Amino acid sequence: MTSLLSSFKAIRAQTAALCRHLEPEDFVVQSMPDVSPAKWHLAHTTWFFEQFVLLPFLEGYRVFNEDYHYLFNSYYQSAGSLYPRPRRGLLSRPLVREIRAYREHVEAAVTRLLEQDEREEPLQRTRLGLNHEQQHQELLLTDIKHVFSCNPLGPAVIPNLPEPMPEALQSLQFEAYPGGEFRIGHSGDGFCFDNETPRHRVLLQPYELANRLVTNGDYREFIDEGGYRDHRLWLSDGWDAVREHAWESPLYWDAECEREFTLGGWREINPDAPVTHVSFYEADAFARWRGARLPTEQEWERAAAGQALRGNLMQTGLWHPAPAPQGEKQFYGDCWEWTASPYAPYPGFKPLAGSLGEYNGKFMCNQMSVRGGSCVTADDHIRPSYRSFFYPEARWQFLGIRLARDIA
Repeated sequence: MTSLLSSFKAIRAQTAALCRHLEPEDFVVQSMPDVSPAKWHLAHTTWFFEQFVLLPFLEGYRVFNEDYHYLFNSYYQSAGSLYPRPRRGLLSRPLVREIRAYREHVEAAVTRLLEQDEREEPLQRTRLGLNHEQQHQELLLTDIKHVFSCNPLGPAVIPNLPEPMPEALQSLQFEAYPGGEFRIGHSGDGFCFDNETPRHRVLLQPYELANRLVTNGDYREFIDEGGYRDHRLWLSDGWDAVREHAWESPLYWDAECEREFTLGGWREINPDAPVTHVSFYEADAFARWRGARLPTEQEWERAAAGQALRGNLMQTGLWHPAPAPQGEKQFYGDCWEWTASPYAPYPGFKPLAGSLGEYNGKFMCNQMSVRGGSCVTADDHIRPSYRSFFYPEARWQFLGIRLARDIA
């Protein structure tokens, strides 16, 4: 109980700390439908605790504001009506200071609950709420990055953001993994989301994985050799996206492919750092150009399960992909790795009961699985079985590429 309360206070404080450089005007902007304003993230994560922890389990709890149930419900249809996602940027009210007061109100109530209630159900929901908040910490940073990138002044979200130490680039090599029957999915007693279960057997053919992520320099070769102009490299929907959106390089690169926009503002592109902010279509086309393919999520997990849970994650403070130190394979951190696997339920999957069953299960269609976390994923929020998912044209997240090959 004491440990959970400490985690609650630390994670809530971390969310607030991520906003320390933002001015009130920054909290409201929504630059596209996939992006939510920073203020909305602060409110929605608070609503989650109020709706799913406090109202069911804290006797006598007083709702902070009844209108917030409608404004800050994200997609829980069973919990009631919700404000349209594409219009969140129109909510100049409630004010930022009112949302901060809302957070303090809910935090005080959750603290009382954790100090007096030892039932397992509210504790489990609190753990889910904390992991949910860590997901939104990552979203908050990637969303505000997109917002700031739309500003012609090119402001930095994080002034004086540190840059990584230079590293000697590892040559890209492929490492072989034997085929056979393996178990995939969450194991052990620690927290996991329902989409990581149940643990099950998979049969893999022998395959190879690259020893590091694809770099900006690797990707620049693809651009220079006409990768965006060769329809033969692209899936049909991908080629349509290239023409519709006039893609010529990763998101946030300038027209000359010399600078990129980061959370620290505009910087020269480091050719040895992992390429990021590419769609599944771009990752797939690059892999085909290199005579390779993307790994399946089963291949990725089988390989990553044997690696130490370390990497360029949020707590390094870089908040941008960095070159891999010698001997490091970059399975965790830097950027989420696109896989060739559609985001689908595991055999025997059962969503959580009630409204919380909407958390993952209903999104298991038309999206692709990604693995490994990114440079803005909390260090204690990642594990080999962790699955996230995005639509194949998504680019605003830290999304990158690892190559795979079949072994004949």
